[in-house]
Amino acid sequence: MTGLGDHLETGLTTTCRCWAIVRADGVTFGFTDHDLKIEFEGIEFKAQSGLTARAVMAGSGLSVDNSEAMGALSDAAVTEADIEAGRFDGAEVRLWQVNWADPDQRALRFRGHIGELRRKAGAFHAELRGLTEALNQPQGRVYQAPCGAVLGDTRCGVDLADPAFSVEADIDAIDAGRVFDFARLDQFEPDWFTRGTLEVLSGPAAGLRQHIKQDDVAADSARRVGLWQPLGAMPRVGDRVRLIAGCDKRADTCRLKFSNFMNFQGFPHIPGEDWLMRVPRRGDSNSGGSLSS
Repeated sequence: MTGLGDHLETGLTTTCRCWAIVRADGVTFGFTDHDLKIEFEGIEFKAQSGLTARAVMAGSGLSVDNSEAMGALSDAAVTEADIEAGRFDGAEVRLWQVNWADPDQRALRFRGHIGELRRKAGAFHAELRGLTEALNQPQGRVYQAPCGAVLGDTRCGVDLADPAFSVEADIDAIDAGRVFDFARLDQFEPDWFTRGTLEVLSGPAAGLRQHIKQDDVAADSARRVGLWQPLGAMPRVGDRVRLIAGCDKRADTCRLKFSNFMNFQGFPHIPGEDWLMRVPRRGDSNSGGSLSS
């Protein structure tokens, strides 16, 4: 905020607001309510973009700072197709108050991400959620038999870039927008990618990803991968995708498929509710001994 405070105290100000939106795929958009473009931090903030915002609510407690940005849909900036595809879901948002006569005089007023995003009558309304929202999320471990980690995260430790767990392939055929055929992938067993992820690397759906529902071999020996729901944008035959192995969270899968049992984050021998509710009975296995043979 160097210099901006002194400028505001003069009572005759030349300030505006600048917004930067950074999508998960790295694409950055800059907007300003000034009538000329402004540049700083390597971002060009476009003028007359139609982007406005309600007053940012901020507090010193743990309540979620929030605001709402509103703007016009256009081919040059935020498009309806990109919103439909989910490219702006969870995008990072930053708001500065800037002296447009000297952009070095600026202050960051808001930082967070896009929550609910609505579109109507050629415009969009984006709910903005502050950084404190993460503090409202439940924390701690859940004691359960399945693993509580996400495949490939820091707790899991599996390297998904390993050729044993991911592969790139071109789409040979598409059925109903969510079933894809690929050339033979004989190095992977059927169901290897079930519960995994499909990432699109090229074409109109590049950057999108979706969870895999099924992975099997078709009658013509093609590899057939089905998604739980269609991607936000329709890929084309010939587009390149990456298939990432899936994990069903079981201890045996962690040990045999990923050789990663030392990092297993579940409790495979925890008693179930049916066992806890049983009472001792002659000839029964409920003797108080070990549950695992």
